[in-house]
Amino acid sequence: MDKPSERLIGDLYADEHYFKKELKRHQQSFPFDPKPRYETYKRLFDIFVCLILLVPSVLLIMLLAILIVLESPGSPIFSQVRVGQNGKLFVVHKMRSMKKDAEANGQKWAEKNDPRITRIGRFIRKVRLDELPQLYDILAGHMSLVGPRPEVPLLTRQFEQQHPGFVTRLLVKPGLTGLAQVNGGYDIAPEKKWQIDCDYIQRRSWKLDLKIIGWTILTILTREGAR
Repeated sequence: MDKPSERLIGDLYADEHYFKKELKRHQQSFPFDPKPRYETYKRLFDIFVCLILLVPSVLLIMLLAILIVLESPGSPIFSQVRVGQNGKLFVVHKMRSMKKDAEANGQKWAEKNDPRITRIGRFIRKVRLDELPQLYDILAGHMSLVGPRPEVPLLTRQFEQQHPGFVTRLLVKPGLTGLAQVNGGYDIAPEKKWQIDCDYIQRRSWKLDLKIIGWTILTILTREGAR
């Protein structure tokens, strides 16, 4: 019998192969413009912003880590495999906002008044502070400040089977925030999220990215769309 870690690696490899195959199949019918100059400048902008926020973010992460552990013992950082650009899998990092064994019965989206969420977790989710460690993921090149939010492999596979072509949202890097997040967030269905993400991919530009960042700041201040 294979070791659990070997089975997990095998499952992840199968998922990545599946996403790449599906993306290749649907990409032919999707109007995608690579925009290499825009992508280069966007990457430089991502690095610039992350470096500016690095010191205050590290200090805030340390403070939040102490509060998280005091309420719920365990690692204050939550790591999870997500699906990135072109179907490639990567590990995303967040401040842990749920109880230690929140996914013992499997992965699922957070629900309204989810009992798995801790008190400090509910606060940091409201103001999006749980996303702070993803600045590291952006610096590492796995994510961008703006783009479709990355999903876990299980849900991505499920949504692709329910809505063939869902994987076209993987044509660009996933983002810390995105057009779908400022237009409903958790409250919109996967199909609607896919449509909004595809709209962003086709219209992506500096002007739209800056608008999304501005809308995101407004969303954080009003605490709308979070769970």
